[in-house]
Amino acid sequence: MPENDEQLTLEWIPGTYAITRFAEDADIPPWALDSHQLMTVTRTRDALSILAPEKEVPFNVKAERGFVALRILERLDFNLFGIVAKLTRALADAEIPILAVSTYDTDIILFRKEHRAGAVEALSTVADVSRLK
Repeated sequence: MPENDEQLTLEWIPGTYAITRFAEDADIPPWALDSHQLMTVTRTRDALSILAPEKEVPFNVKAERGFVALRILERLDFNLFGIVAKLTRALADAEIPILAVSTYDTDIILFRKEHRAGAVEALSTVADVSRLK
């Protein structure tokens, strides 16, 4: 488990991803219930959003497609602070828009696949990117 000032190790999560939007009262579609890859389902009072492997999302679903994902390899303690800020600051400085997702164990950063090379370069200043080559 890293301390706040230790360098993080990043690795790719295979595949490409899409983020979808449904009405706030929509049912979770069956295609979003059986993936064993990266997937999130988030409901707010305004919308139901699903992040899923792009190949699982039907073409008639409103979605932003073409995202790649990387994760922090180390398991992160809930008492740590500034971890996502450190990564997103490097990407913001490189003008790379992102989506961020947190799990119980780690944080995941997604960005469009056309920003892949620039993101690796930007992140190399704050993290170990050797697994991203």
